[in-house]
Amino acid sequence: MDNELQNNLYIYTNNKLVYLIPVIIIILIGINIGFSSLIKTAYAKEIMVYKTPTCDCCKSWIKHLRNEGFNVTTKDIDDVKPVKKQFGISSQYQSCHTAKVGKYFIEGHVHAFDIRKLLNEKSDVKGLSVPGMPVGSPGMEGKNKEKYNVLAIDNSDKVTVYSSYE
Repeated sequence: MDNELQNNLYIYTNNKLVYLIPVIIIILIGINIGFSSLIKTAYAKEIMVYKTPTCDCCKSWIKHLRNEGFNVTTKDIDDVKPVKKQFGISSQYQSCHTAKVGKYFIEGHVHAFDIRKLLNEKSDVKGLSVPGMPVGSPGMEGKNKEKYNVLAIDNSDKVTVYSSYE
């Protein structure tokens, strides 16, 4: 093969690669978006939220869960204390709403990420709690975010820090 033909083939091959790179990038982005949607769908767990009918932050937390792929059912009740007692949530770990997902209770403004993690780990705990209503937690968005912990409560009421947010 003469040199001119070899040079032309080399240029043609390189130009073809230049055109293929954007196509490959677009395909990879599409796969990433599809995978991300698949992950949210895989976590489309049923979660029951017990709340009072007038609580706006509860509604915001529910919206957060739905945006993260959870199938949320709500039950408006005038007094959530009996539900908290039924699930064994001590007063120092309580918040405005209580939820049940699988075998776990979720108390307060727990991030969907932590709920997914709990479900994946299949932890031997009763549930997770964000006591009170810290600003910056899901459903309690605001300017002056507070540091807060998500607590894991086991069957003997031993509490450990599950995750921390700043």
